[in-house]
Amino acid sequence: MTPVHEDPFEESRGDPSRRITPVTRRDVFDYIRSLPTWHGRLDEIDFLARLYDLEGLPSEDRRFDTFREDIVQHRYNNYDWDDAWIFTDPRLQLLSGPDEKLLGFLAQMVHPVVCADPGESADMVAEFNRLLQPDGWTLKPSRQLSGRPVYAPALLSGTHTTAIGYAHRAAARLDAEYIAQQVTRMEGAVELEPELAIGTAKEFLERICKTILDDRQEPHHKNDDLLVLLRKTTKCLQLTPDHIDSAAAGDTIKRMMMSLGQLAQGAAELRNAYGTGHGRSKAQASQRLTPRHARLIVGSASALGVFLYETHEEGGASAAVGPGL
Repeated sequence: MTPVHEDPFEESRGDPSRRITPVTRRDVFDYIRSLPTWHGRLDEIDFLARLYDLEGLPSEDRRFDTFREDIVQHRYNNYDWDDAWIFTDPRLQLLSGPDEKLLGFLAQMVHPVVCADPGESADMVAEFNRLLQPDGWTLKPSRQLSGRPVYAPALLSGTHTTAIGYAHRAAARLDAEYIAQQVTRMEGAVELEPELAIGTAKEFLERICKTILDDRQEPHHKNDDLLVLLRKTTKCLQLTPDHIDSAAAGDTIKRMMMSLGQLAQGAAELRNAYGTGHGRSKAQASQRLTPRHARLIVGSASALGVFLYETHEEGGASAAVGPGL
């Protein structure tokens, strides 16, 4: 039997990271229940491992240590959680977590790796979009995989869609759900929670840099700040095409990238200086960063992150190493 959990939505009304209402969420869950399976041609653990760190999340059974062990025990060994368990387990955050959790889950359901039938995938996308439309979200194709679309969330009324759209496509190519969630969070928070969008933009850039450095087996430290990561990343990338004078153009491009990085770093520091949570003083509240600041930072971070990752892709692991910044 599925464990019973309280509905945390009662404690989160007005949270700007949750455009998707409880009504929409439950309608989406009802539709998913009507499907033969939510995990497609994967098993439940393989599907959820694409979205969550099952070894890092805790067990709610005192006999075990990890979320993965819980699933094995209650879905494979005993089978005493019913098929609807995913909707109420608070560790998955589908019922009352940030929008990007539910949207990421839906995008994975229609991913070509998960859903084998393109017709079924198209039908699911159509129904998801019908249900999500009143809350301002949709699933849109972000790239092709073996000739089939890979979908990513997008705001229906977004005004900053160009840079974000490229960022969604970069996240899809990475096939890294954490980065995809960061892009969705940036997009959803710009108008309603600009400080959250600004902080996430900085995290997005840091994650892109770390991904590139890891792919190229370049060392970095967990405490490296954004500007240090940018310097290390650009040092191992060939920033200009072979037919361009790299000494002249490369230095200019590096200065431009560092300026964009400093913009994201500085905005995040300003946000932290004035606080982002409860308990803010009246003076601090009057000096909050606004959506126009967030649009500037999110657009800049998206453009820079995509440029770095596309440069990494084009150059390959054997790209020439140039001088650092």
